[in-house]
Amino acid sequence: MLRHKFLQFAFLHLISVISAAQINFSDILYDVSPFIIVYKNGTVSRLLGTAVVPPSPNPAAAAGVRSKDIRIDPRRNIAARLFLPETAAAGGKKLPLLVYFHGGAFVTESAFSPTYHNYLSSVAREANIVVVSVNYRLAPENPLPIGYDDSWRALEWAFGKGGRAEPWLRDHVDFNKVYIGGDSAGGNIAHNMAIRAGLDKTGRVSIAGMFLNCPHFWGNKPIGERGDEFRVELMKKIWLVAYPNSPNGFDNPDSNPGLDPNLSKLGCKRVLVYVAEKDVLRARGLYYVKKLRASGWKGDARVVDVKGEGHVFNLLAPNTTKAKAMMDDVASFFNGGHAL
Repeated sequence: MLRHKFLQFAFLHLISVISAAQINFSDILYDVSPFIIVYKNGTVSRLLGTAVVPPSPNPAAAAGVRSKDIRIDPRRNIAARLFLPETAAAGGKKLPLLVYFHGGAFVTESAFSPTYHNYLSSVAREANIVVVSVNYRLAPENPLPIGYDDSWRALEWAFGKGGRAEPWLRDHVDFNKVYIGGDSAGGNIAHNMAIRAGLDKTGRVSIAGMFLNCPHFWGNKPIGERGDEFRVELMKKIWLVAYPNSPNGFDNPDSNPGLDPNLSKLGCKRVLVYVAEKDVLRARGLYYVKKLRASGWKGDARVVDVKGEGHVFNLLAPNTTKAKAMMDDVASFFNGGHAL
């Protein structure tokens, strides 16, 4: 049903674009519906994820969570939205920090979209944590590894002088309890940030744990991906468009971490991965946890396989019983609960 809605929206949007600009199908360079269409003249038409909402400075009007926007690196246009639960000032106890990377196939969405604003407001409230939602630059205008580099700079900012100077982090964050997380493409980014942290000899970025929600991993050799031909081909298109110069294609360790010789150096000790039964990426998420456990990594990983649900179901339908149970589980994880 979701796929059909996406296709319908993408098709209607495409027709309106063609009608307005007198462009025919021969003018399309590549079509990654329902996410983007790129034309031969360089125009990029984003079919979803372009809406934004303002931050909510008043916690009373935002269900107990304040938010604000900051600029991490103006020259590179790296920004973030910060979320602070109203309870942060109570008792003087410092809180865990979550640095989050949004999904959207590396080419759509933002830290300021309604989906991620609402979701991370809920995470901040339910888990009683501070959240930094990173707004990295999008492909194809800024192909990978630019998004990885932007995300790493955001992490360095959080642990460095920038984060220590930001009052919401300085006054309310326990920097010994910093987590990273992301969904779909953002889950891919989070994993790659944990690898960078593990390889960074300075030790400046110290991550306590990582949460991945239906992470976008792929590989040249099929491993039992579930899904129709459309979804399988879509996953392939996404990586090729996001990272056209990817070494080894889908078997670049950025895409296929099971082939990464540095997997055992993942820079955190606790990992929580959610996959969904009807998601084409399910097999890749399970494979990731299997390979991580077998790599010699000195940490604990837990995977939750949600039956009857599809890709990032909790973002699409946050008020369902399964989505609420997932929120409770993730909130516990960020607070050191649920032994792995």
